[in-house]
Order: sequence, then structure tokens, then C-alpha cells
Amino acid sequence: MFVTRKAEFSASHVCRIRSLTEAENLELFGPEANANGHGHNYIVEVTLEGDPDPVSGMVMDLKELKDILNEEIVGPMDHRFLNYEVPPFDRVVPTAENVANEIWRRLANRLRSPAAKLARVRLFEGPDLYVDVVSGDETA
Repeated sequence: MFVTRKAEFSASHVCRIRSLTEAENLELFGPEANANGHGHNYIVEVTLEGDPDPVSGMVMDLKELKDILNEEIVGPMDHRFLNYEVPPFDRVVPTAENVANEIWRRLANRLRSPAAKLARVRLFEGPDLYVDVVSGDETA
């Protein structure tokens, strides 16, 4: 069985590589390289896979899952400039792919038990763009 919980956060970022010139960054990232940055209202969906507990009927206590999402994602990332306020984005370009992978990394150990495991992180950067990190695909 799969259970998915959603969380939302707003953050700004800029997609630039410091060692590249302005022209190279613009060619690589387009308007996303604007040094002033820009923001997104991110939506993250976290999916667990497991068997429901025979007593509670739950794969995981959903209040506990919400608390973990707030501690690991919303609290550290909401209303932050990712490049300057949220490691590792001081040294890793905060593309949607890298943000999704970092969310996976932050959650993987906290959402692993004999009954359930992290199966997917889906990060929406906007209504027409999302990134999936699935079990076995994470690079962290």
C-alpha cells in the first residue's frame, strides 16, 4: 500500500555556478540565472510504502509524518533564499532536481521502519513542472 502526504513551502533561489561567467550561466540556466533570484511556491508529496498495521490500520501515524515533514522540509526551507540559507545549496545549484534529491536525503532515514519505507518524493516547482525521486533512484 502507498500513502502520500503533501506539504508546501515558499522559497527563492538562483540557478548559477560561481565559476562560470554571466554569459555562460545565462546560456545554461536562462532567466533562472538572474542574480537577484526568484521564488516558487513548492509543493512536495512524500509517499510511503508499507503494510497497514493490523491494529491501527495505518501504514504510519500521519501526524508523525506531518511533524517530520515540518521539521525536515518546511521549517528549514520555507521563506528562505535557498542559496544562502539552506545547506547544501550554498555549494549545490538548487535546481528542482537537486532540491527534490535533498528532500529525499533528509527524509530517508527518518522514514524507514520494518513496516514502511520512503517510496517517492515528488516536488512541484510550479503547476507544470515536477520532479520525482523514487526508491533506488536517489543519488544522495
